[in-house]
Amino acid sequence: MPTVRIASARRFPGRAQRTVWLRAPAAAVVLFFVLVAAVLGGCEYSYDDGRGELPDAPAVTDPVLPRDPLENVPVSGEELTEWAKEVMPDAEGQVFNTNYGSVERGHSKTESTGQLPSGTYSLTLACRSERRVSFTVRDAEFALVDLSLRCGTSRVNVVHLSKDSVLRVTVEVRSDANFAYRISRI
Repeated sequence: MPTVRIASARRFPGRAQRTVWLRAPAAAVVLFFVLVAAVLGGCEYSYDDGRGELPDAPAVTDPVLPRDPLENVPVSGEELTEWAKEVMPDAEGQVFNTNYGSVERGHSKTESTGQLPSGTYSLTLACRSERRVSFTVRDAEFALVDLSLRCGTSRVNVVHLSKDSVLRVTVEVRSDANFAYRISRI
């Protein structure tokens, strides 16, 4: 039967004392960094850059007004014409085609432009509806623009025609909508 020496099973008092001495310097280092952070945390660096004091920001007391829910309800007649003028302000460059109108729920409307010479064009699209309106602008081969526009905003897309083309603009809606678009050369 193997025997175990008694000396190997004892604990040495020097070992326990050494771990206490190792913990004390670590605690001192941590305490030092805490004190340095507390002292330096109150310091502030400032310099004169030649500018004066900043003016106080004006206090805004008016609440933000919610969007008018009737703003996106489709209109007709004179109101439609006024809306189209508002969302399609004067354009820079040569305007080739501008149109606006209405589309009934669940229907689509496709219109064609005249022959457009090759070049770079901006397509401004806008709609007025309680839901999104889908616009697709195609030439003979490709869909140049295919997007679903959130009404109440205008969107400008830039396209390049490498050859003379006739563009087809298709407007698809899920609920009654007004649309407006403009094609102008940049």
